[in-house]
Amino acid sequence: MMITPQEQLEIIKRGASEIIHEAELLEKLRLNRPLRIKTGFDPTAPDIHLGHTVLIEKMRQFQELGHEVTFLIGDFTGMIGDPSGKNELRKPLTSQEVSHNAATYRQQIFKILDADRTHVRFNSEWFSAMSAMEVVKLGAMQTVARVLERDDFKKRFENHNDITLLEFYYPLFQAYDSVQLRADVELGGSDQRFNLLMGRTIQRRCNQPEQVVIMMPLLEGLDGVNKMSKSLGNYIGINEPAKEIYGKLMSTTDELMLRYYELLSHVSVQGLNELKRGIADGSVHPKKAKEDLAIEITERFHSMAEAMRVHEEFDLVFKSRQLPEEIEQRVIKWVSNYMWVPQIMKDAGLTASTGEGMRLIKQGGVVVDDAKVTDPKATLPQGQYLFKVGKRRFLRVRPS
Repeated sequence: MMITPQEQLEIIKRGASEIIHEAELLEKLRLNRPLRIKTGFDPTAPDIHLGHTVLIEKMRQFQELGHEVTFLIGDFTGMIGDPSGKNELRKPLTSQEVSHNAATYRQQIFKILDADRTHVRFNSEWFSAMSAMEVVKLGAMQTVARVLERDDFKKRFENHNDITLLEFYYPLFQAYDSVQLRADVELGGSDQRFNLLMGRTIQRRCNQPEQVVIMMPLLEGLDGVNKMSKSLGNYIGINEPAKEIYGKLMSTTDELMLRYYELLSHVSVQGLNELKRGIADGSVHPKKAKEDLAIEITERFHSMAEAMRVHEEFDLVFKSRQLPEEIEQRVIKWVSNYMWVPQIMKDAGLTASTGEGMRLIKQGGVVVDDAKVTDPKATLPQGQYLFKVGKRRFLRVRPS
């Protein structure tokens, strides 16, 4: 059955924080051709986490609706560094770092996207071939005053922090990518608003139809507050073992679980609405909903057999330990490869001092994962652990 443009729009709108402009998108969907969808990623780190996949999932939706998606790897712009949201200069990557990270991106994205229907492009294709005069002409398409309207640039300028001319060029380079790809739609995070809108401006000045901009919200990490980030230790990496992915998803709050359903699950809009109603009226238990989500996401990056194996293992351990359904989490700074257990307990707020931690260990009141800690001098390698102190105090501890 053919999906009408209006029905496509309803699918595309799911989870989006802003569309500029919805009427333009509907008009483009009424064109009798697949739309060209662009999403750019600078290869700044080798691993993709669930926060990155919010945009990739939206690309998948467009792909399933029959549109052409381009996964643009910013190997050229990655060596400059996107200044969005930064209050200081960002260290540029080397060409070797960019090449390594880009290679891992290609391997990871096809866990979500259809490899046969995905165009993978590198923006060095056109930027490496540009002459100095062409770069100058690109700069002439925008004013310094307009670029300084960006909040991050404005704050840095007012605080007398350095801003390089190269950083001024970054939004122009991202915009020029849209010109080269003749993008009908560009997807990006809500923190990319200025850069995405710049694409419309530069396309117009290059006599192209302006792209529609679809902004997706930044996915909160496991702490439920900050943006998912490896540096904050609140992330779920798509290359992590199945047990880690499943366990981390099961540790989320009910509110965060629904947020992940909205932005990550393949459940239909109708199914999501029914799930929300079921949790609200008590006909669906939040733990069952959380298990379904954890199985779905784990299967996506591993297999159904592996997802069911870790589900059964987790359920068995959960019941045998008589764990509470909601377990508090704490992120601490790991000072070395191995850290003294009483120090971990103190830093995580389980005890007021290391001395109290040593006393509890001697009394046999400290269990880490499945093992009772018996040596007050015990250390643990950097990682994620479930602490049980006494009979009722549970805490998940993660490194920052």
